[in-house]
Amino acid sequence: MEYKADMKKIKNENELLKEAIRVGTRYFEARGAGKFETTDHVDTKVRAIYLLLVKDGVIQSLATPDENLLNMRHKIAIWISKNLPPDHHLLQ
Repeated sequence: MEYKADMKKIKNENELLKEAIRVGTRYFEARGAGKFETTDHVDTKVRAIYLLLVKDGVIQSLATPDENLLNMRHKIAIWISKNLPPDHHLLQ
């Protein structure tokens, strides 16, 4: 898997991804879309959170040829970075 040309790695992307999964999991469950198990793989969570955010119109979907886990991870990391307070430590 590789990044789409215009998808540059963002600062603290791994930590932002962890936060996106944490917040996204709460959103996923509050939305009634299901419940993750502790044994669910991170990629399962990423895909499910990404698809729900797209379905709800929260984020724009990736172009079909670019729809892979690496780009989904990047997309939800960007989503959370835009939804954190400006002074959040992950944005510094």
